[in-house]
Amino acid sequence: HIMSILYTFTDSKIVKMYEFLIFIVIGSFLALLILNVYFRVKVMTVYKKLVINRVDFQVKQLMDKNRLEQEILSKYPKHKDDILEFAHHIRKSFNLGIILLALITIAGGILYLTK
Repeated sequence: HIMSILYTFTDSKIVKMYEFLIFIVIGSFLALLILNVYFRVKVMTVYKKLVINRVDFQVKQLMDKNRLEQEILSKYPKHKDDILEFAHHIRKSFNLGIILLALITIAGGILYLTK
């Protein structure tokens, strides 16, 4: 269906769409890089505090809010704010990464199919 819709456009519209999809792929890739650096700085700052205070946890505990509260926050109540901030940054970077990768894959797939 996509192919028939795309070929109904005039040549100039196809070129404009192709340029737009290239822009989406490059823009999403750059956004992924910038977000990676931003969250890495944010996450590492909080992570250093947690390591210094010997707060022990696993990634699967951070991703599950119930396990986070039951297994980590109850064990380290003094560091609740840092743990919650760290978990928030990890979840947010993971979700944004998935969204941007999906966008790159979809736009790249359309570019590949229309070539």
